[in-house]
Amino acid sequence: MKIFQWMYDKALTWAKHRHAERYLAGLSFTESVIFPIPPDVMLAPMALAHPEKAWRYATLTTVASVLGGMFGYLLGWWLYDPVVLPFIQYMGYQETFALVERWFIEYGVWVVFVAGFSPIPYKLFTVGAGLMHMAFLPFVIASLIGRASRFFLVAGLMYWGGAKMQQKLRDIVDWLGWGTVALGGVLYYVYG
Repeated sequence: MKIFQWMYDKALTWAKHRHAERYLAGLSFTESVIFPIPPDVMLAPMALAHPEKAWRYATLTTVASVLGGMFGYLLGWWLYDPVVLPFIQYMGYQETFALVERWFIEYGVWVVFVAGFSPIPYKLFTVGAGLMHMAFLPFVIASLIGRASRFFLVAGLMYWGGAKMQQKLRDIVDWLGWGTVALGGVLYYVYG
């Protein structure tokens, strides 16, 4: 099934749209709070389509993502019971969120950095940080470092890889996509 390749081709089309930067910022912000699709799916094709703007796109993605993370933090801090908890229950994320809470207790601010860089759903950690009343400044700093590391790495790979990277990425995107899904399932099974 070539679902990730189809999404990649769609993202390349969207990357050339005149409002692509707005879409990228919106996707980056909402992914940090609720949306399941990571901004990398737009950042990578945009950096490939316009390599001269790769660093600008990485900066935009980082800033919007951290701002979204701050919003998720505030949701967790102030509106967990009336807003977040019903959503977690509706989506069936109770066990996953309980795991996130255990990680916060065990690893503290480091878990925010790891979640910001890795394919682990960052949104769970933004809301979790607010719920656990983590200190705000360390949360923002860890988010900024983790998110910037990830998005500048993606933009840099696209910048230096060019058209050759674009075709290579298209050829392996389904393997990468399904591999990430499988890794997420294994991690959930092992640590859940």
